[in-house]
Amino acid sequence: MLAFVVLQVNQAATLLAAGTTSMNLWELALKGGAVMIPILLLSFIAIYVFGDRYFAIQRASKIDPNFLNLIKQNIREGKIDSALAICRSTNTPLARMIEKGITRIGRPLQDVDKAIENVGSLEIANLEKSLPWLASAAGGAPMLGFLGTVTGMVRAFFDMASAGNNIDIQLLSSGIYEAMVTTVAGLIVGIGAYFAYNILVARIERLIFKMELSTTEFMDLLNEPLK
Repeated sequence: MLAFVVLQVNQAATLLAAGTTSMNLWELALKGGAVMIPILLLSFIAIYVFGDRYFAIQRASKIDPNFLNLIKQNIREGKIDSALAICRSTNTPLARMIEKGITRIGRPLQDVDKAIENVGSLEIANLEKSLPWLASAAGGAPMLGFLGTVTGMVRAFFDMASAGNNIDIQLLSSGIYEAMVTTVAGLIVGIGAYFAYNILVARIERLIFKMELSTTEFMDLLNEPLK
């Protein structure tokens, strides 16, 4: 009996492989059944989150190389208001961190450093928002695909048991389609979301390094002896 089932499954898989060449992606997705709905939803969420966060991080990473030099020059000349104006005209996380530090000039350096650190934490949290959705898509899509595999095979064996001795490939095809299509879809969405998540995390880490380097230079400026 087991050999017969394996033979039937292999024949059905061969037929499916031959038949899919005439199907478009939408028709193939419909073969996956109801499990394809959450998988497709996760794919849309992953694409939106990746695009939104990618461009947000890209905007935040655009730091004018002369920005910090201008801040240093104005502070050394005692032009605190001019330094603040430069920060407020620059829409980047670094500019907002430096602005907070400038407003704390005159207080203990530990207070200045803590204020900058707090703003930096808020800025990074803002850049990382929605990333849990991407991580959820990376882990959840393959699990949903596996769920579709199980339900599809259960459906195929149920149809086989209901048919008795009148088993044919067409009877098994719907269940096998559901099993295979959901598996492939879940893996594609999950793998794509996994790489997208790691790309964003790597870019955020590079931005954090740049911000820390710049704020260290700013703190060094405040540590300079008065002339």
